[in-house]
Amino acid sequence: MKSHQTTQTMKPATAAKKLGVYLPATPAEFQEGVVSRAELNELQADPPEWLRELRRNGPHPRPVVAAKLGVSIAGLARGGMTEPLTTEQIETLKQERPEWLEKEQATQADVRKEAARLKEKKAEAEGS
Repeated sequence: MKSHQTTQTMKPATAAKKLGVYLPATPAEFQEGVVSRAELNELQADPPEWLRELRRNGPHPRPVVAAKLGVSIAGLARGGMTEPLTTEQIETLKQERPEWLEKEQATQADVRKEAARLKEKKAEAEGS
């Protein structure tokens, strides 16, 4: 049986997710093609100008928006933020600090504290 190396390819949506960019904002040739693992690695190692621009200014996909605001994706939805946001829009929200954002940031902080507490408790249990 011959062994041959297959080139792994992924759909543009998967590649965009791995690159942390909003697919509809990428160039048409990116959206319409397939991306090999090697191409993805090259994009990550030496991003072209369009990718650097998207990462810098957006629009950003929800996971990136949530991370930049310090909230969960569900928290974004509860705050009515269902569309991608630009870096400028994110900065405006950070400055304006709407009530929903403050509430969701507090919730996220509580979630992180609880996760850290559980991790510590588990480490203590394993150490005994």
